[in-house]
Amino acid sequence: MSVVVTGATGHLGRLVVDHLLAGGLPADQVTAVGRRADRLADLAERGVRTVTADYADTAALEAAFAGADTVLLVSGSEVGQRVEQHRSVVDAARTAGVRRVVYTSAPHADTTSLVLAPDHKATEELLRASGLAWTILRNNWYTENYVGAVEQARATGTIVTSAGAGRVASAPRDDYAAGAAAVLLGGDHDGRVYELSGDVAWTYDDLAAAASEVLGTPVVAQQVTDDEYRAILVGAGLDEGTAGFVVALDEGTRRGDLADATADLRTLIGRPTTPLVDALRAALA
Repeated sequence: MSVVVTGATGHLGRLVVDHLLAGGLPADQVTAVGRRADRLADLAERGVRTVTADYADTAALEAAFAGADTVLLVSGSEVGQRVEQHRSVVDAARTAGVRRVVYTSAPHADTTSLVLAPDHKATEELLRASGLAWTILRNNWYTENYVGAVEQARATGTIVTSAGAGRVASAPRDDYAAGAAAVLLGGDHDGRVYELSGDVAWTYDDLAAAASEVLGTPVVAQQVTDDEYRAILVGAGLDEGTAGFVVALDEGTRRGDLADATADLRTLIGRPTTPLVDALRAALA
């Protein structure tokens, strides 16, 4: 079985490669695709086949995918460009004779109002219409997304949010990577949609309590309105568009878009997901 991991120079893709190798897949059956050759060099030294390409380079992707059974499409990070980038990957996989594409999507991508969901919903539709076998991994938020807020709280004692009592069923990237590797390494996953999340959905008060424990100093969650939060973000140097995007994410959290804690991830990895405090402690270390 030959597996290609795209986005292998990013945080999630690199961890997936590590889990594939740890899970017993021979290095010469793993292809790591990323945009920077220097960040692939250590994988090449471990015997992994490496290819430098971005999602718009169809010819390079076709060459990278040749002979592969499965491609893991780690979703791109460029909002507004992702659908066409993902289309390029799916088309290249079909041309290269790949059997299956596994895609990292967003929670409840086909029904949610989450600001990031439209690109993921469109990609899922591409996969369903592709004629390829597919598996969809709808990843909830990464706990690492909140490390910056926790680091700032070391100095300020507060984590500012407009998310209200909304909950987030996050897990660390390594848990999601382990789940992806489990799907890639075997089992009957064709045509399956997994809603992956941490075991516990936490509030910002819970995040503040976890930060207090990790930092060893009191931290509280400071609730503000959307307009107040936008002004705070712009005052901190964010442009209006980025500030609006961050506020929209908090609005989605407040609405409950990230609150669904399922058993799918812990079932795939065969253990409980990493608790919030432990994940933050590891990330800060």
